[in-house]
Amino acid sequence: MATIYLTLSAKTDTNPQKEIRVRFKHGIIDQQAKTNIFIPAEHWNNESKQIIVPNFRVITAEKKELVKYLTEQSEKLNELVSIIQTSFNEADKKSITPDWLKTVIDKHNFPNRTELAPMVQTFFESFDEFLQKRPLSEIRKKNFRVIVRALQRYELYTCKKMGGNRDFSLSFDRFTPDMLRDLTDFLKKENEIRKEYPELYELCPEYHDPKPRGQNTINDILTKLRTLFLWAVESGKTANNPFRKFSVEDCVYGTPYYISVDERNKLYKTDLSHRPALETQRDIFVFQCLIGCRVSDLYKFTKQNVINGAIEYIARKTKDGRPVTVKVPLNAIAREILNKYADYNGETLLPYISDQKYNKAIKEAFTIAGLTRMVITLDPLTREGVVRPLNEIASSHLARRCFVGNLYKHYKDPNIVASLSGHKEGSRAFARYRDIDDTIKIEAVKILE
Repeated sequence: MATIYLTLSAKTDTNPQKEIRVRFKHGIIDQQAKTNIFIPAEHWNNESKQIIVPNFRVITAEKKELVKYLTEQSEKLNELVSIIQTSFNEADKKSITPDWLKTVIDKHNFPNRTELAPMVQTFFESFDEFLQKRPLSEIRKKNFRVIVRALQRYELYTCKKMGGNRDFSLSFDRFTPDMLRDLTDFLKKENEIRKEYPELYELCPEYHDPKPRGQNTINDILTKLRTLFLWAVESGKTANNPFRKFSVEDCVYGTPYYISVDERNKLYKTDLSHRPALETQRDIFVFQCLIGCRVSDLYKFTKQNVINGAIEYIARKTKDGRPVTVKVPLNAIAREILNKYADYNGETLLPYISDQKYNKAIKEAFTIAGLTRMVITLDPLTREGVVRPLNEIASSHLARRCFVGNLYKHYKDPNIVASLSGHKEGSRAFARYRDIDDTIKIEAVKILE
């Protein structure tokens, strides 16, 4: 007797919905194939092997849409199972080929095809392959996956705009400069689009509610998408590169602000003995100011990173290309902080907390220390200067700017500073840390005397 098994596809990096797979067994016949039927994983009953169509007490527009979608998929699945069983009953058992099951499913799903072509890898399957094959750090993979989810919501949103046309799907060949402009508009307005189409987040959830995106953030997304297309062209997956006729805007950054050595020392000398937990995070921030690393590197440090009176590490952001080994000698204050926590027995160098809590502690320590100097920052949405106090905008990255800014102000040699900060030589990002202040300008014009 023939037996049909149904399972969900294995989890991938990109697709929030899982494809239902079918396995057909009869005697020595044992074949598996994809069904081209997708559902959110939480709506699959692994025991009954059926799609769960929720019975909501209160029906909202988005819940109604979800119920409709799941009902359609359930009916498609039941029909497909019936087709498979009927086809086998009517088939000549001696002529069952190794790809019989796949052929039956393809003929059912694509009845208008005169000749069945091999199943082409989908856009998001290719994206999965890109993430698996490229030598990317986990942080960069995580950033790419955020883009994948945004693209999946864009695909669903485009289907909605086309009157619910489920035949639309993203592909490398389908992308055009006009589509990139439409995607850019979607990324700008996604926080508002969610209010109109909340079901997009039912089918493709995000970890956080979408916030308005600034142009720099959108530029970063488009730059990463351009990297994907370059890879796809090189890999022979497409000859189409819509970025040839589409320019990604240059990012706009304000003049970097950083705390002075005096301000850093004021923070370090502020008595926080009544708040020992806050005192610890303050000390970690000051230590970061003295070695200039990114917080992602800082949190990886262990006692093994302290070698011959210096911190040595490979900057995480350079691991994808040519790894940069950074060595920063520890000055008296840095050694004092390490000695203060010498009895700490954790796996890390210092008692770190989560990024979010660390940034909150930094702001609180700045407030208690009275570091409220007003600085001009660039609003990411309006790209206009906004005046804000230091204690409201202080974060872990300010420690890195403190290190780079004060060193550059003294040495005025980007190569020396880059060797200590982990920037690649000639890095455009490094130029953003260069605060050409009045002191440097005065020294520059003196050569004309």
